[in-house]
Amino acid sequence: MAQDRPEPPAAVSKWRDLRRRAITACVAAPIALGGLWWGEWVWIVLVLCALLGMADEWRKLARALNFSAAKTWQLGALYLLPASAALVWLRETPGVGLGNVLFVMLIVWASDIGAYMTGRLIGGPKLAPSISPGKTRSGAVGGLISAMLIGLIAAELSPHGGAPLRAALEAGLLGIASQSGDLLESAIKRRAGVKDSGWILPGHGGLLDRLDGLLTAAPLAAMMALAVGQGMYLWVRVPLP
Repeated sequence: MAQDRPEPPAAVSKWRDLRRRAITACVAAPIALGGLWWGEWVWIVLVLCALLGMADEWRKLARALNFSAAKTWQLGALYLLPASAALVWLRETPGVGLGNVLFVMLIVWASDIGAYMTGRLIGGPKLAPSISPGKTRSGAVGGLISAMLIGLIAAELSPHGGAPLRAALEAGLLGIASQSGDLLESAIKRRAGVKDSGWILPGHGGLLDRLDGLLTAAPLAAMMALAVGQGMYLWVRVPLP
């Protein structure tokens, strides 16, 4: 008669998904960075593919939420199109497009990784237990600090006259936007009664699970780019020569 397997220790179980998350990141990140580096139609196609994948996941979530067909188009467009348009527009900005989109992506990644690692290392009170029981306040702080560090590093390494304070503040705002997007998607999934939006990314779930932070950070980054002016990196204080 088979014996029941013992439950893994808590210290092991909380890191159980780390390996799959790392493998998925090692595959997905080069694709994203390669498309970003190439730009032009390659980046547009990559963004379009992500948009179509997220739209399909959103359609399934909307069905679980018993949304009407009209409401599913309207809310889906509001949720997905601004970020998609912002990412294409930012990348197409002459001279600074590559750098600004990379800046946003690194901040979103740093916020996500910082929150994940800090939350599991420190733990503590939950951030929003009714929305996402796994997220902690320590993780939120760790994610915010990680995002701001990206801003500081970008400013310090910039040969174009970096503005560390502004870069850190902008990165912090983008980090908050990213975490807000994560919580928003968690709330949608919780109301729909599902754990993940999809299955395409092992360790992460679906595209919405992976790109939820970018959906809210990218439109904010586009507004920041408009505010600082044409031909400006987000982390410098002077326009490019």
